[in-house]
Amino acid sequence: MHSSLVTGGAGFMGSHVAESLLARGHELVVLDDLSGGFEDNIPQGARFVRGSILDRDLLEGLFDTYAFDFVYHLAAYAAEGLSHFIKRFNYENNLIGSVNLINASVNHGVKCFVFTSSIAVYGSGQTPMREEMAPAPEDSYGIAKLAVEQELRVSHEMFGLNYVIFRPHNVYGERQNIGDRYRNVIGIFMNQLLKSRPMTIFGDGTQRRAFTHISDVAPAIARSVEVSEARNQVFNIGADQPYTVNELADVVAASMGLDRRVEHLEARNEVKTAFSDHTKARRVFGSPSSTSLRDGVRAMAEWVKAHGARESCIFKNLEIAKNIPPSWAVPTSHSRPA
Repeated sequence: MHSSLVTGGAGFMGSHVAESLLARGHELVVLDDLSGGFEDNIPQGARFVRGSILDRDLLEGLFDTYAFDFVYHLAAYAAEGLSHFIKRFNYENNLIGSVNLINASVNHGVKCFVFTSSIAVYGSGQTPMREEMAPAPEDSYGIAKLAVEQELRVSHEMFGLNYVIFRPHNVYGERQNIGDRYRNVIGIFMNQLLKSRPMTIFGDGTQRRAFTHISDVAPAIARSVEVSEARNQVFNIGADQPYTVNELADVVAASMGLDRRVEHLEARNEVKTAFSDHTKARRVFGSPSSTSLRDGVRAMAEWVKAHGARESCIFKNLEIAKNIPPSWAVPTSHSRPA
């Protein structure tokens, strides 16, 4: 039986990957600080440890105790747009925490390190995004993800740590934290509709994204350590068909059985069009399941309606307030780094 660690396993993607790993017979430890996840998300059968990947002593104890064969690193604060304004927080959580895990993995002989990166590493003007393209991230989140990718590459070359890197995009589905106002547009829309508020769209809504249901990516991430051809490779993973945010709003409102009400906000600095090519992933992992946007959003809507709305917390510890979208701004007295 394999011993595996899943960071962020109380979160959305992490809990689904953990579920897939348990189904594959892994002995599983979930590490999560519950800053964005919920203990109820953790699948039965996993051992839960509440803590942070920034706690090096905790990590050392876990790696000593459980002798992990595999590490699945999904813990991150994945608010791309907000990352411009919380640079230190972003790099501490998304880069330094990842380096702590890489160090522990090297020192304890982990067989393979699986990392969920992001298509944010590509930047703009590169669609469809392909793995061989030169990365040019345009936000601090993408920069951090790319740095971790490069650390894994050099750690393999220097120390022999095997890895698999996935670049998923716009993943949605059941268990997503719909109370997060800075990321996951489908969840934001659903939460707003549950509160009888209009769906808020930055700019004119013609931004194009391919939206991916979690059931189409979690199983491949979980079984990647068993696929020899996947070792030390980078893979785009997700849906192929892009939609505008305006089209998405139509689908979400229909799935919730509510009228489409939209409020357009001032445009923010973001990539206009982002979707990727998945030829490499299909070649190595085979053709994945492909959930249509309508079916996936409908399934998520049923889960959301059963669980109800969530309060949207404001991120108060901004490090930079200049040029922040007005809807994200907080009073100046709170807009200082922690």
